[in-house]
Amino acid sequence: MFVKVLITLIFIGLTIAVGILSRKQANSVDGFVLGGRSVGPWLSAFSYGTSYFSAVVFVGYAGQFGWKYGIASSWIGVGNAIIGSLLAWLILGQRTKQMTQHLNSRTMPDFFGTRYANQGLRIAASIIAFVFLIPYTAGVYSGLSKLFDMGFGIPYEYCIIIMALLTSVYVILGGYKATAVNDFIQGLIMLGGIIAVICVILNSQGGLVEAFHKMKEVVPTAHDLESSLYQNFQPGDFASWFGPNAMSLLGVVVLTSLGTWGLPQMVGKFYSITDKSAIKRGTIISTIFALIVAGGCYFLGGFGRLFSEPAWNEVRHSYKYDDIIPTMLNTAVNSDLLIGLVMVLVLSASMSTLAALVLTSSSTMTLDLIYRDKRADADEVKEGEIDEEVAIKKERRKVVVMRVLIVFFITISVLIALNPPALIAQLMGISWGALAGAFLAPFLLGLYWRGVTASSVWACFIWGVGFTVVNMLLGNPINPIDCGAIAMVGGFPVVILVSLVTKKLPKAKLDSVWKCYQ
Repeated sequence: MFVKVLITLIFIGLTIAVGILSRKQANSVDGFVLGGRSVGPWLSAFSYGTSYFSAVVFVGYAGQFGWKYGIASSWIGVGNAIIGSLLAWLILGQRTKQMTQHLNSRTMPDFFGTRYANQGLRIAASIIAFVFLIPYTAGVYSGLSKLFDMGFGIPYEYCIIIMALLTSVYVILGGYKATAVNDFIQGLIMLGGIIAVICVILNSQGGLVEAFHKMKEVVPTAHDLESSLYQNFQPGDFASWFGPNAMSLLGVVVLTSLGTWGLPQMVGKFYSITDKSAIKRGTIISTIFALIVAGGCYFLGGFGRLFSEPAWNEVRHSYKYDDIIPTMLNTAVNSDLLIGLVMVLVLSASMSTLAALVLTSSSTMTLDLIYRDKRADADEVKEGEIDEEVAIKKERRKVVVMRVLIVFFITISVLIALNPPALIAQLMGISWGALAGAFLAPFLLGLYWRGVTASSVWACFIWGVGFTVVNMLLGNPINPIDCGAIAMVGGFPVVILVSLVTKKLPKAKLDSVWKCYQ
């Protein structure tokens, strides 16, 4: 216990120290939200990757999908690396940086309001972002706390509160720059930790070859057979290339990979990176990071059936999938040092994601709801109506409001996490489905196609949020994960078809926006 506590305390101390050292750069809005738009490729790439992968992936997704699809769940990690990282950086990176800087856009809702000349879109997007980032945050807290309960014997509720306080401290102190630096440190821990854990888990089963042969002999349990997922099951499917149900697996790949393209906390990483050369290097770094971390997590989860069967929840008629990874670790890992490393691994993954979520939600609410008219501030300075000192005070006031909202957002998320309404994976499916279903298509198409109309963006907002919420209110007749994938992909025909039949933006407005690419 001494070793585990010592490792954790060193990590916590380092995290807070970074926040204190970064506080001088967090006095202005650009400094607090975007790090002054001068974050280099290594920090940006690691910040992207660590915000992408958290306890939701390590505990919730790796355990659940590893159980359902066996070793084939590794394809989810490959999809995360290729689609969620490589293609996201190639297709979104440079264009997002150019257009958002040209429009002086600091958040995704601000982009919608400015790009489509409709401030109503900005307000609606900020509300959607704030509301649906909460269940994702609650899922992160839940996954993190389960691991700490296993490693330290600290009650679940105490873990959630401690992690909430720790995250709020360093984000409030240092803003985006503190988050980016800590993400880099946490990313290094994640890379080393996941490799070490995989080696220990496989060793406990006699090595890779022996573990693979054992997986060939595994068959679905009695409870599994109640699901349509295993209707056409063949012996050896859990060790096959595409598992017992390839189409269902594809839906998970789409949700977890394509979804990042429409999430405010992920796209925001492209706002702050320095230049084109940094984006090229960041693309490579981010892809390698995702392949190791995400691929490793899902590969690890694929061997979950070689360990104890998880408890069955009679109320929800499902396994307690969130207990699978903690059970594997508790069974296979005997070293206090390695358990400490696992704790710090999950803590790193979760805190980086939590920091991105709370920073995104607070900045969105502050800049897009409370202080919407940033152009009025600029005009006042230009016309000499207020001096520079007053302008600085207004900037600092906005930063104070963001810090207060960080506390508010974390408090709500903690209250949900203390009594989570669903499994971690389902919480994430609801969040990603609504956010990416509403934002992905109009954001991506808005970077490349002049013909996107404001009406089509409204239609996509209604589609993404409406489809997800109606499914949830009906008791999830469509699995939240499949529902999220449908919401994302369905947004593209919605935007394209509505744009073809609704009023276009004025040519002068479009010419002004497109100057950034000339």
